[in-house]
Amino acid sequence: MRHAFIAFLLAMFAPFAGAQEVKVVYHVNTGIESSAAVLANITNHLNADPKAKIVVVTHGPGIDFLLNDAKDSKGREFSGPVSALAARGVEFKVCNNTLTTRNIDAGKLLMETKVVPSGVAEVARLQAKEGYVYLKP
Repeated sequence: MRHAFIAFLLAMFAPFAGAQEVKVVYHVNTGIESSAAVLANITNHLNADPKAKIVVVTHGPGIDFLLNDAKDSKGREFSGPVSALAARGVEFKVCNNTLTTRNIDAGKLLMETKVVPSGVAEVARLQAKEGYVYLKP
């Protein structure tokens, strides 16, 4: 009887197992020279899995592409790609410790960003408490 009950429960919940949303935290702490590639990875990720929940957490030099007027090596502003990804549901989080250490006013960040107390603590929290998969592009 017990085996039949377990089989019943497994059959009932099996459809939900495949329907789980993929949650990913992209950890960015490298400079602006790698930011275009990071954004391209995220775009490719969403193209392959449009329902993925993606959070980009930045600290150190990783915040630089999220500053107003930041440009890639070809002179293209990052604001367009960041805005396009935000419109697709991507969240961009910036470390307040970095802002404080580098004496950067939060008003200089792109409007799509959210400031968190600590970038590394946010990465850990998303993994431990919310079940996000860690990616370091």
